[in-house]
Amino acid sequence: MSDSVFMSEITWPQFEEKVKAGAPVFLPIGSTEQHGPHLPLGVDIYLPTGVCERVAKEVGGLVAPTISYGYKSQPRSGGGEVYPGTLGLDAHTLSLVIRDVVHGLGRHGVKRLVLVNGHFENCWPAVEGLDLGLRELRRDGFTGITAMRLEYWDFVKRETLDKLFPDGFPGTELEHASLLETSLMLLLRPDLVDMAKVPSDGPAKFPNYDVTPFPPGLVPPSGVLADARGSTAKKGQWLMDDHVPQIAAAVRKEFGL
Repeated sequence: MSDSVFMSEITWPQFEEKVKAGAPVFLPIGSTEQHGPHLPLGVDIYLPTGVCERVAKEVGGLVAPTISYGYKSQPRSGGGEVYPGTLGLDAHTLSLVIRDVVHGLGRHGVKRLVLVNGHFENCWPAVEGLDLGLRELRRDGFTGITAMRLEYWDFVKRETLDKLFPDGFPGTELEHASLLETSLMLLLRPDLVDMAKVPSDGPAKFPNYDVTPFPPGLVPPSGVLADARGSTAKKGQWLMDDHVPQIAAAVRKEFGL
């Protein structure tokens, strides 16, 4: 019998037993989105799932199946919907998917829930989906549920960013398919990374506002918004060594573990 932290790899009696014992359940929320010529379309699936797996092992939790479609890619943070293979949901659709998953988990006894976002554009639809799910659970008489929502990339030390970016951190939104994500993928799924194809056509220079339709030529042709050269699995480990203990500490604090 499997003792995996992944819900998809255990039986329903195992799930029931763990939830009754108070196991927190992590729900990774990702996307299917271009990440340049050197990374797969599933980066935003693999990274939050990998973080959740490690944190769940630290705190005795479970990881629900990752939501693999996210809110529409935006040019200034993901390159945009024009890149083949990038599949986005309407914000309303995504919030309803999250609502239904949250409601289902709560209905089956989950009292401690952590939504872990892996796609920049998912932030507010995830807030809405969680709110709607908890509202419906209260309506249906399911109470005593505590939920957290977070972006895994917020859990990193300033000194780690300074070490990674001695010339200054460009900001999370510009790190799309760049040093941070590429290094984490080299740590988690090096078989899916082709460093020989890392482009050098960035970094992107955007105005601090949006225009519709988005002006051509502002997004680098590769879809990579900053510089991925110099990415290594070692740098990915530096990040993971911040993400996992910091998120685990927050979970223990909020759930009294």
